[in-house]
Amino acid sequence: MAFRIPLTFTAMMLIAPMAIADDITIGTYAGDVTLSDTPDVVAVLDAAAIDTITALGVEVDAVPDMPPLDYLTEAMAEAERVGSLFEPDFEALAALGPDLIIAGGRSSRQVAPLSEIAPTVDMTIWGDDLIGQTHARLAAYGEIFDRAAQAEALSRMLNTRLTEAAAAVEGQGNALILLANGGNVSAYGDDSRFGWLHTAIGLPEAFEALSAETHGEAVSFEFIADVNPDWILVIDRAAAIGQNGEAAAATLDNPLVASTTAAQTGQILYLDSGPLYLAGGGVQSMMMTLDEVIEGFGG
Repeated sequence: MAFRIPLTFTAMMLIAPMAIADDITIGTYAGDVTLSDTPDVVAVLDAAAIDTITALGVEVDAVPDMPPLDYLTEAMAEAERVGSLFEPDFEALAALGPDLIIAGGRSSRQVAPLSEIAPTVDMTIWGDDLIGQTHARLAAYGEIFDRAAQAEALSRMLNTRLTEAAAAVEGQGNALILLANGGNVSAYGDDSRFGWLHTAIGLPEAFEALSAETHGEAVSFEFIADVNPDWILVIDRAAAIGQNGEAAAATLDNPLVASTTAAQTGQILYLDSGPLYLAGGGVQSMMMTLDEVIEGFGG
């Protein structure tokens, strides 16, 4: 179920003025940063940032060449491609002459050299309280682009989705979050990059001793059977990054997984992996995933 911003809300964003602002101080992953004026030409090198900024009705001028995310295709259509998520094209960026570069996540290591081209902010979303960070980044972009009212409206929409998702999962049992990567499977706990699906909506963990690894904790099918979760939430990494390979559904199609309560009750939920894996922390991405949870658990 894809998240869509209501037409009336989109129209409100399009008619909002892009006024020149006084100096503003915003919170970033690296601490507070002061910026002057509303930027005209903007390069955005992080998928979550592209997600949130375009949700505010702001056009981005340059983006990375990255795996396709259908819901961002139109917003990115006219933007210049300037390298990849990991390796920006410094020559193309210098030729573009942006007023502001927004990095984060996979491009965060490039902040220092990018700062030699234009003011650069690191808007990575990582670690504890991803929901709080999403709200904070949304507010910061509202300040940068003179879209504070729109940012507040989107924050309220996100909070509504969180409340609805919490209601949907209440009393429905526990869950195990799995990422399938070809024939390999990793599990993610409540302190991982996907852990907000537990902590933000009150969804109990099926196994509470998972370590907080960037790429999850490698697990076996025997482990999944022993844990016997009520629900399994699945992320398909290959599908998320546009690679061919064994699909997650095929990987999990075996007798051990089939023996679990989740499989026997039809409670294996395959999430739309691209938005969650590539643009996690983006306000649209989070609402899309929450919509899937609301529909999956509610159904």
